[in-house]
Amino acid sequence: MTGPDEGRAAAYFSRLTDAQCVRLHDAALQVLERTGLLVEEPEALDLLAGAGASVDGTRVRIPPRLVDQALSTVPREVTLFDRAGQPRMRLAGRATYFGTGSDCMFCFDHRTRTRRRAVLQDVREAALVTDACRNIDFVMSLFTPSDVTPEVMDRHQLATMMTTTNKPLVYITMNDELAHLDAIEMASAVTGADALSERPFIACYKNTLFPLVHNREAVRTLLDLCDRNLPCIYSPVSTAGTVAPMTVAGAVAVVHAGVLAGLVMSQLKREGSPYIAIGWAGEAMDMRTMVDVFAWPDHRGVYSSVLHWLGLPMWTLGGVTDSKLPDQQASAEQALTLMADAVCGGHINHNIGFMESAFTGSLTQVVLGDDIAGWIKAFTAPVDISDESLGLDVIDEVGPGGLFLKHKHTRRHARERFQPHIFDRRSYEDWLRDGGKDATAVAAERVDELLASHQPEPLDAQTRAAILAVVEKAEARVG
Repeated sequence: MTGPDEGRAAAYFSRLTDAQCVRLHDAALQVLERTGLLVEEPEALDLLAGAGASVDGTRVRIPPRLVDQALSTVPREVTLFDRAGQPRMRLAGRATYFGTGSDCMFCFDHRTRTRRRAVLQDVREAALVTDACRNIDFVMSLFTPSDVTPEVMDRHQLATMMTTTNKPLVYITMNDELAHLDAIEMASAVTGADALSERPFIACYKNTLFPLVHNREAVRTLLDLCDRNLPCIYSPVSTAGTVAPMTVAGAVAVVHAGVLAGLVMSQLKREGSPYIAIGWAGEAMDMRTMVDVFAWPDHRGVYSSVLHWLGLPMWTLGGVTDSKLPDQQASAEQALTLMADAVCGGHINHNIGFMESAFTGSLTQVVLGDDIAGWIKAFTAPVDISDESLGLDVIDEVGPGGLFLKHKHTRRHARERFQPHIFDRRSYEDWLRDGGKDATAVAAERVDELLASHQPEPLDAQTRAAILAVVEKAEARVG
């Protein structure tokens, strides 16, 4: 895995003009000041009231000046490190990093091609496979294990990931105010508390109850992470047509208001706290089927344009499919959503491996997503037009009509082109001689190969024991 590349993602597209970004931002400011939101955390209410917001019980109205003040202190760049303390993801500019998603209830088992309830072993296998995928930059749990205590499921997920992969981790916590403290304790066992603050290899992904309802546990998590200078991916979630307007613009305005509210609270708690905004809004329920569709094209890239206009690090969503099988629909939607978010400049692009509108996770989709992410990285990379790349002396040496096959310049650069693991480029005869397998079958074999052969960088026994001790303490608390 390579480190952060400041020049990556040279190809870029914006769905909005600056004037449209201004209008959406002004609309969110109006929502915050006129409509307001509910904040259910006492310390946050005190911070907001002390700064001049209107607080009536839990109803809060935030004036634009508090948003401007927060925008003046929040970092415009956040870096995530790996478990060993090496920088891996620089969230700024147009660089895009790819990873899996979290918390699918079901696993599409590549061995049996059946859908079943996920277990903790699926979380481990997902982390192992993702650790081996060279184009996937960070790891999430992918599955919700059904064979552990539900109240501490999130600790089991994080401990499993932390002991299986060296890559940066994005983790979730459930409705337990101690969950993020347990996560910090586990991560501190790996790095030490001071080093974790300086070189974080974990980031917490925290959903609020609604875009304009910020529940106590979500805000408490945000404030505690700010206190420790640790990044929080703060997500005032919405589904257009249910808890936000059906229109893309209306949904973006509501979500942006929630994002700005979280930003204000983070900077009131501690100026300069790292804050990663949710980078999508407008995802909608299909009113024909009443399914929360993940692969909509309509809203994709709209809110990320606003966040780029503001210069904020962001968390986006791609690699998803609403298909029930790893089929043509699954591959097409995975590729389209990853490419769309990449060219729109989403920094942390998660959800590779998601199927069935986030109900089912698939390891075959993960390894297919690795090939797709590699293709996109090659496509969006800056073009080298150096003297070595131009090769004018080589062109002159070979001459008109000459062949470059045997030249040293060809040998030096032949391996630089994107090389997939799943996509087949052989002749028909060679493909047929090897069994004539489709991409899904090749991907399933690739999963088995990685599970059998990949050896992740190990943690020492003492650190592993310390991580698992945190899980055991959490288990004891719930009896």
